[in-house]
Amino acid sequence: MENRPIQALLGVDTGGTFTDLVLIAGDQVRTHKLPSTPDNPSRAVLEGINFLLGTQQALVFHGSTVATNALLEGKGAPVALVTTEGFGDMLHIGRQQRPQLYALHPQARRTLVPKEKIVEVRERVQADGSVICPLEEAEIRRIIRQVTDIGCTSVALCLLHAYANPIHERQLQQGLEEAGLQVSASHRVLPEYREFERASTTAVNAAVSPVMTRYLNHLQTGLGNRTLRIMQSNGGAIHADTAGSEAVRTILSGPAAGMVGAFATAESAGFQRIITFDMGGTSTDVGLCDGEVPVTSETVLAGWPVKVPMIDIHTVGAGGGSIARIDAGGALRVGPQSAGADPGPVCYGKGSDVTVTDANLYLGRLLPDRFLGGRMLLDEDRCRQAVEQLAERAGLPPARLTEGILEVAEATMAGALRVVSVAKGYDPRDFSLLPFGGAGGLHVCSLADTLGIPRALIPAHPGLLSAVGLVLSDVIRDYSLSVLRSGETSLTTLEKLFAPLEKRALSEMAAEGVSGEALHLERALDMRYRGQSFELTVPLDKNFDAAFHDRYRHLYGYHDQGRDTEIVTLRLRAVGSGPQPNLGNGLHSGALPQSLEARKVIWNGDVQPWPVYQRIDLPVGCELGGPALIVEETSTHVLAPGWHARTDARFNLVLERRPDVLEHRPHPA
Repeated sequence: MENRPIQALLGVDTGGTFTDLVLIAGDQVRTHKLPSTPDNPSRAVLEGINFLLGTQQALVFHGSTVATNALLEGKGAPVALVTTEGFGDMLHIGRQQRPQLYALHPQARRTLVPKEKIVEVRERVQADGSVICPLEEAEIRRIIRQVTDIGCTSVALCLLHAYANPIHERQLQQGLEEAGLQVSASHRVLPEYREFERASTTAVNAAVSPVMTRYLNHLQTGLGNRTLRIMQSNGGAIHADTAGSEAVRTILSGPAAGMVGAFATAESAGFQRIITFDMGGTSTDVGLCDGEVPVTSETVLAGWPVKVPMIDIHTVGAGGGSIARIDAGGALRVGPQSAGADPGPVCYGKGSDVTVTDANLYLGRLLPDRFLGGRMLLDEDRCRQAVEQLAERAGLPPARLTEGILEVAEATMAGALRVVSVAKGYDPRDFSLLPFGGAGGLHVCSLADTLGIPRALIPAHPGLLSAVGLVLSDVIRDYSLSVLRSGETSLTTLEKLFAPLEKRALSEMAAEGVSGEALHLERALDMRYRGQSFELTVPLDKNFDAAFHDRYRHLYGYHDQGRDTEIVTLRLRAVGSGPQPNLGNGLHSGALPQSLEARKVIWNGDVQPWPVYQRIDLPVGCELGGPALIVEETSTHVLAPGWHARTDARFNLVLERRPDVLEHRPHPA
């Protein structure tokens, strides 16, 4: 993938609570986890990199929340919007939808670009690409002066029908860039029809790109001459320089890496149908893979459509740091507010609000002296005092309160799992649950029981799987072009329409270090029945029309074979295969499993001694019957009563519901 040999691969994922790192150097796997630094995320990133690498060279893959936070917190760069005369209000009008349909006092959507920063230009291109009002040189000079007077250094350029003919956008982009402005042009960011979505995506890119560029420049200075790649929302990595100018493509960078790692792990273990469950400190991300990682172009973030391809992930505010409270009506609430990295849960030593992590510690499901491999001691006394105070306010015994906290949090997470499965026509019982994140293993059996999922797969390094996914990521670039053609368009014609996209892909992937046999091009079509407003994506082959009908029937339960279809948008994905390291190296000692000790655990109101096992001591073929706790550096796993665990050939833990196995029965392969 690179022109020079890379001796080591390093994945770095920044989360809301922890920053995770995985280093693969030859046959050695090293991991590190440290608290995130929300005030300056690069500080924790560089500290972790220096800890693992020292002066060693490595190819660094990074999943960043910088663009996400800039958008969600409204801290993006000030943006000026340049658009066709008469269309200056399109970001404010949107689709005239009312997200709060029954609210008597609805809150207005946050303004991405204020009206005083919108500039209209005299030009006009028709939907077929023909020019009916040329862009004059005097008009270009006027626009440059007006944008310069506004005082914004970042410009979103979105002219009517620029996807069909970008000639005017190119002329304006050249003039604005020569004036020293950073320009996001819609024909480069999103060459698709629907003006509002195209303008929204372009404006988001213009807002977050300067923030991302500053962050990456600082990070690259600290990395020296090491190569840095950034994970995109589509599950592929790109060079940091490209990520800075196309930051809108990194909005879901970290969660995307987790899905990549999860599916790669499941596929190698022989599981093609999985539901992923990534529980971190701040939130839980879930997704469903039915033979492939799902990608969508219909994403709304902070109220704004972002139509670049993203892995289809659903997020809820339930994580280890989610705060428990008693509301005005006396009901127990958990989340979405989070203690985050600072101050963190009570047991971390600084926080004062009881969290899900504190509840797990109180119930004995987290071991205070084995958190992060013993590098971070949890404060049981502070946790117990805070739990007892909250229990007194709630009028409940402390044990019942803490189990209730977990029940409420798990209800939220189970709802999210149903959104990606049942709500989309999938039966969860036909899938395996793959938990990861630092807290995923604590809740996997309970959630699987709730949804009737018979099996779970816990990968190696579950608390660091997003960082693992970074290391496993391919180089991916996505391209699109709206064409609005009949569904009867011939393959020959479609191949000619794809030619400009493929030419651009070959050039840009070569700049990423990918060419020849290492490069694969995947072509697809957005199609719909004529007269509809939304599309489905199907692969391009000789039977693409039949594939559309089949896809429509799968999603909606019916189709209309006799109705005319329409090709709306061409989609091209360029893929350069990433590294395939052996993540099992150095993980297990091969010794027979021996219980480290027994710890008292509260389960369904009863206090029982549960055996504790070190995961590194579980060789291939080892079997355990619940109840038990399995600990490792990055996570703790609750093997509930009635569940059975075994270690497969790739050192994954495979959990299955076995009501007949209630006692501990370890044996070697």
